[in-house]
Amino acid sequence: MGAFIYGVSLQWKLDIRSKTLLITCYLVPLLFFAIMGGIFTSVTPDARYTLIQSMTIFGVSMGALIGLPPSLVEIYGGDIKKVYKANGVPLYLGLALTNLSALIHLFLMSVILYIAAPLAFHAELPENPGVYFVCLALFIAVSLSIASVIGLAVKDQAKTSLVSIIVFLPSIMLSGIMFPVEMLPKAFELIGKLFPAAWGYRLLSDGALQAEHLLPLTVIFLLAAILCAILLRRADQ
Repeated sequence: MGAFIYGVSLQWKLDIRSKTLLITCYLVPLLFFAIMGGIFTSVTPDARYTLIQSMTIFGVSMGALIGLPPSLVEIYGGDIKKVYKANGVPLYLGLALTNLSALIHLFLMSVILYIAAPLAFHAELPENPGVYFVCLALFIAVSLSIASVIGLAVKDQAKTSLVSIIVFLPSIMLSGIMFPVEMLPKAFELIGKLFPAAWGYRLLSDGALQAEHLLPLTVIFLLAAILCAILLRRADQ
């Protein structure tokens, strides 16, 4: 219990002084929403029906893929890992607490978008809010699992940022939030399906827990979880 409390305390301190967390989980997604929300609804009035979903996909992907990996590199690529070991804190606890913290922040940011979009741009609310937020939590968890693999696999901050951007850009551009995926070449459409953003957008837009969208996300999550377990075991050696 003492090790757990110490790990929570340490994670709290890291969150407080993390500028990356503030920028990627709140400032950039909300600024993107403020600018692009107006552009989307002006150019295509029908965009208001999926504005909440598309802005949420961007915000969650940004916060997870760009924001989480540097935090994990700070823990497992530096002296914090030694502090964990010295105080008897299991290494997996750092990953778990970092993911939990990011999930809470991204969920809160998504709630802000959910409330602000109808007020600012007359966006249409999802028909079933309960199902929507369940789907949202699932999408956040899957996105964080991919981000965790990046953060554990790449130990250098500069390289981590580069890899995160390489994953983030096609994830967003091929997800369908910028333009319909039907407009993409078939090869690009297939590549887009490798990322959780494409399936998350379909899941949130449909507003239902459909197996055809849940199954790919589940597979992505399980593969990422296995990779994280392998990478954690290597980090502990």
